[in-house]
Amino acid sequence: MEPWWRQKRWGVAILLMLVTAVGSIDRQAMSIAAAAIKMDFHLTNTEYGAIASAFLAAYGIGQLVAGMVVDRLGTRRALSLAVIWWSIAAILHAFARGFWGFFGARALLGFTEGANYPAAFKAIAEWFPRAERSMATGVVTAGTGLGLILAPPLAGLLIYFFSWHAAFIVPGVAGLAWVWWWRRSYHVPEEHPTISAEERELAMRDRVTSAAGDRQRRSAWRTWAHFLRYRETWGLVLARFAGDGAFYFFSIWLPLYMQSERGFSVLSVAWLVAIPFVFADLGSLSGGWAGQRLIRRGWSVNRSRKTMIWLGALGVLVAWPVSVVADWWLALLLASLAIASIQVKTSSLFPLATDLFPARDVATVWGMSGAAGACGAALFQWGFGWLIDAYGYNPVFVIVSLMCIMQAALISILIPRIAPLEPRAA
Repeated sequence: MEPWWRQKRWGVAILLMLVTAVGSIDRQAMSIAAAAIKMDFHLTNTEYGAIASAFLAAYGIGQLVAGMVVDRLGTRRALSLAVIWWSIAAILHAFARGFWGFFGARALLGFTEGANYPAAFKAIAEWFPRAERSMATGVVTAGTGLGLILAPPLAGLLIYFFSWHAAFIVPGVAGLAWVWWWRRSYHVPEEHPTISAEERELAMRDRVTSAAGDRQRRSAWRTWAHFLRYRETWGLVLARFAGDGAFYFFSIWLPLYMQSERGFSVLSVAWLVAIPFVFADLGSLSGGWAGQRLIRRGWSVNRSRKTMIWLGALGVLVAWPVSVVADWWLALLLASLAIASIQVKTSSLFPLATDLFPARDVATVWGMSGAAGACGAALFQWGFGWLIDAYGYNPVFVIVSLMCIMQAALISILIPRIAPLEPRAA
C-alpha cells in the first residue's frame, strides 16, 4: 500500500476538510463582526440570537432537503452546487441592512450550507473502511476548527483595515475557488481513473449495502417515513437535537462574550478566540485517532464509538464554571477544553449513520439527524440570547455543560448495538 499522503481516500478527506473550513469561516464572520454590526444597526442580544437562530433553523431544513438531493445527484455534483450557492449567500451579507437583512442572509447561508456534512459523510461511507471512519471524520470535522481558527484573525484584520463587509466577501470568493478544485478531483472509488486496485478494494470493503434499496426510487416523504421506522434513526435524531447546540454556542457566542464580559477589543478577540478552536481540532484528530486505534486493537465498533462519545461528553462538564472564574485566561482554557471534548465526542458520533445504513442512504439519514441537531441548536441559541439579556452568561454555561451528557445517554439507550441494520420493506 502507498504511503497515506498518496492514497486517494485521504485526499478526499482533506478536500472535505477544506470546504468545511471555508463554510466555517463564512458562518463565523458574523460572530467576529457582531459588535460592529450591532452598533451600526442597533441590535439587541435577543435580536442577535434570533439572527443566529435563522442560520441554524435554515441549516436544519437545508440538511433535511440536501440529504435527499445528495443521495440522488451524487456527492460530486450536489456539493458543487451547494458550495456555489452558499458562497453567493456569504457575499450577500455585505449588502444586508438591519435586522431583517441579516436574518434573510443568514437563513440563505444556512439552507445552502446544509449539504456539506450529508455529502461529506456519504463520501466517507463510499471511500473508507469502518475502522478508518472515525479518523476520516476527525479530519473532516477538523475543518470546522480550522475555519474557526482562521476566521477570527482573517475577519478581524479585514474589519480593522477595510470594514465588516470585507469579512463576508473574501471567504465567499474562496468557496467559489474550491468548487473548481473539487470538480477536477472528486470521483467515487469505482470510477476513479488513477486509483490502485488495492485501495479500491479497501475503500469498498466495509460498505453497508442494500441491493433492494439501490433499485428503489422513493419520494422524499416516503423515504423519511421509512427511516423513522428504525429505533436507531430516532436515536440519532434525538441525540443531535439535544446536544449539537453546545458547539454552536461556543462558535456563536464566545467572541461576543470575550468582548462584552471580559473587556477585549475586536482585534484582540480576533486572535484570542482562535485558541479554543486549535483545541477543537486537537479534539477532532485525537478523538478520531483514538477511535480508529481502539477498533484496530480488536474493540467492536459499538464499544469503541460509545466509549469515545461518553469520554467526550463527560469532558464538556469543564464548561460549567467558565463565567464565574476570575481570570480571563482560565475562562478561555476551560472553554477550550470543553470545545476539544465536544469534538472528541463528535469524531465517533458523526460516523454512526455510516455504520448503520447503506452508503446510498447515508446522506438522507445524516441529513435527518443533522436537521434535528441544527433545529435544536437554533432553539437553544434563541433561548440563550434571552437568558443572557435577563440573567447573564452563568446559567447558559451550566446548560451547555450538560447537553452532551444527555446526547450520550440518548445514544446508549436508543442505539443498543451499533452494527449494520437489517433492511426493512419500504
